[in-house]
Amino acid sequence: MNLTIKWDDKMAFSSTTPSGHEIKMDAAEQVGGENTGARPTELLLNAVAGCTGIDIISILKKMRLEPTAFQMDVKGTRAEDHPKKFTTIHIHYALDGELPEDKVVRAIALSKDKYCSVSHSLSAEIEVTYSINGQEGEKSI
Repeated sequence: MNLTIKWDDKMAFSSTTPSGHEIKMDAAEQVGGENTGARPTELLLNAVAGCTGIDIISILKKMRLEPTAFQMDVKGTRAEDHPKKFTTIHIHYALDGELPEDKVVRAIALSKDKYCSVSHSLSAEIEVTYSINGQEGEKSI
């Protein structure tokens, strides 16, 4: 995969992904940006969640299961010192529908342990929890 990222002005950058989507990045005003785009660290958390979410939906569909709703709440904890990398990322998966818990746990575990290339590209510890139809999951992942 190859990208070209163009400096727009001040602290702003933009790129067009190989799949044709535009991404804008910028810094906060207090550090010289103009807040015209997402912070790179925000995009990184979104990428982890998006990658694992796509995995989970794909795996559940292969199991012939169809969630009626799916939301992820993501919390990234960063180191105090530079480079202030993410040390832990916690993802809570909230799914609704006729979903057997063991199948949901299996889908999450496969994404976490095997398939999500984004999370496997980071040195952060990935922690996950889940709920199905509003009930907190009891199995550990």
